[in-house]
Amino acid sequence: MWFFYFFAAIVIWLGILSLRGGFQFARYVKAELAKPLANYTPFATVIVPCRGNEAGLEANLTSLFQQAYPEYEILFVTDNEKDPAVGVIKLVSKKQTEKVARTILIAGPAAECGQKVHNLRAALAQIDQRSQVLVFVDSDVRPRENWLRSLVAPLADEGLGAASGYRWFIPVSGGFASHLRSVWNASIASALGANRKSNFCWGGSTAIRRETFARLDIRERWRGSVSDDFTMTRVLGEASLPIHFVPACLVASFGDCDLEELLEFSNRQLKITRAYATHLWKPVLLGSALFCLVFFGGILLVTLRALQGLSFAIPLSLLIVIFVLGAAKGFVRYRAVGRAFGPESSEHRGLAAHLLLWPFASLLYLYNAVTAAFSRHITWRGITYRLDSRQ
Repeated sequence: MWFFYFFAAIVIWLGILSLRGGFQFARYVKAELAKPLANYTPFATVIVPCRGNEAGLEANLTSLFQQAYPEYEILFVTDNEKDPAVGVIKLVSKKQTEKVARTILIAGPAAECGQKVHNLRAALAQIDQRSQVLVFVDSDVRPRENWLRSLVAPLADEGLGAASGYRWFIPVSGGFASHLRSVWNASIASALGANRKSNFCWGGSTAIRRETFARLDIRERWRGSVSDDFTMTRVLGEASLPIHFVPACLVASFGDCDLEELLEFSNRQLKITRAYATHLWKPVLLGSALFCLVFFGGILLVTLRALQGLSFAIPLSLLIVIFVLGAAKGFVRYRAVGRAFGPESSEHRGLAAHLLLWPFASLLYLYNAVTAAFSRHITWRGITYRLDSRQ
């Protein structure tokens, strides 16, 4: 029992620190949303790598034409002209009356890097000469109309490396796997905040000055890579250029998944993390292992003691404290993200899942981290890769 009490105390302490981090995240979101945007709206190039006809694709792409931004172009890029996404892109483009230049590029199959990275590198050769800012966005997210303006504005500071938002999964039909994916992903969102040195670029919602991108030769640094965002984050870190997290650029990703798709997605994220940022993978492995040992092992302990007629009040109380701390963190984070989406937004729902499913998200993180320790193969958009190194 003393063994359990000792590790339970550690988990509770970590839970308190995590909750404190949640409040810091909430304060940061509130402060950033209250700031006026810098008057910086240069011509921007929005690059959208596409592959396949995913759920909500038409609405996602339509939102890119509806940005409250003076002048920008959109480059849609895929590897095959017969890709189902091409038909959707053409359909959306025909429906738009806004004066936004749009181009469909066919990059062909990748040979020396991941397909997404290959598509991005191909698109970079076709950007408008007037463009001063490069913006990268994934096709599975649905930005709000102020997204582009909010993402570009921080780059008025020439000393900034990049500005980034992040993804927030919104289950459509619901289901355990879909809600668990949302909770699993949410914990990463609240890792972003005021500390620009520890922030990271998320490739689905990132802006960078064209001059900075060229000076750091990021296009060439992408060669051989499967992760555009981890590579960009590393290059900016080497140049001591900070990354600004923009809460207004948290973007909704609508869709559902089954358990198999959830495991494929979450395993891929941790395998990429292990290859590109081992210093982040190790704490996930150790932290989730400690939590699962105490929390789920504690449930077993309480059950066995109850069946044997022994006292279980103290271990049960400790488990309740651990659960409440985690649920409180989930609630604080949920409310903060709700502030970013807006009080009337239908994009923000599923509070019960964020309050109740977080222990299962930790269990899933442990499974992902262990899997990443023994496998370097990932499947992404129907293509399988082997991750040799972060280069």
